[in-house]
Amino acid sequence: MSESSTATAPLPRAVSARYDGTPLAVDDLGLIDYQAAWDRQRVIAAERAEGIGQDRLLLLEHPFVFTAGRRTEAADLPMDGSPVIEVDRGGKITWHGPGQLVGYPIIRLAEPVDVVAYVRRLEEALISVCAQLGLETGRVEGRSGVWLPETDFQPERKIAAIGVRVQRGVTLHGISLNCNASLDGFNAIVPCGIRDAGVTTLSRELGREVTVAEVRPLVAEAIARALDGDLKVTDHSISRCAKTSAECPEPLPADVPQSGTAAAPLTVPIKAE
Repeated sequence: MSESSTATAPLPRAVSARYDGTPLAVDDLGLIDYQAAWDRQRVIAAERAEGIGQDRLLLLEHPFVFTAGRRTEAADLPMDGSPVIEVDRGGKITWHGPGQLVGYPIIRLAEPVDVVAYVRRLEEALISVCAQLGLETGRVEGRSGVWLPETDFQPERKIAAIGVRVQRGVTLHGISLNCNASLDGFNAIVPCGIRDAGVTTLSRELGREVTVAEVRPLVAEAIARALDGDLKVTDHSISRCAKTSAECPEPLPADVPQSGTAAAPLTVPIKAE
């Protein structure tokens, strides 16, 4: 038998979520005002939509700030009257502050655009990071983000939130991962509009101080691997106790296409950022 006939078949090529093979640049912006970061996102996104520049991942922290997506209701707002920045993403209200790593991937997506698949890749990246730190997390059906299961003493807890907007085939907004943040900001609102679940941090769950500086390189590598297809999306479903659909107020919208290029700006209302 010839050598060619006995050779092992090549492994299938990883399928990237990105339009082209330009390197993913990672920008560490440190602590930056929300509006300044938002302005930077839009500049980069406009360039990528025209095929200029390269995909970028902005990693940063924000000063204490509330941001409200398009589905935010009056009952979700801060009870103390704190100011809120309205943003053009989906989802409801959330909080950002020091000790929370925020990531904004500004990515020109491969065609046909698959927004839900893109979100699943971001979730996979964060689940992988938590696993590297020794924390098992997963997905909750009908809700975006990364979660810990309920226990006898605690409800389901969200440790990372995800919410995106796709315009002209380019992604905006992204992820937030609670490292060693004070959760006081969440106490003033209904995070993501979900009333039957909690919020937590890596430090609280692991019983040690986990800083943004420790987590930042792990997140950068995991997101790059997930977007390029080297980190495969797998099932990490968290079992839930029986709940009625009314108690799950964050369903994936039926009108979000699984594939196909959006002709108009598309907001995926699956987070509070």
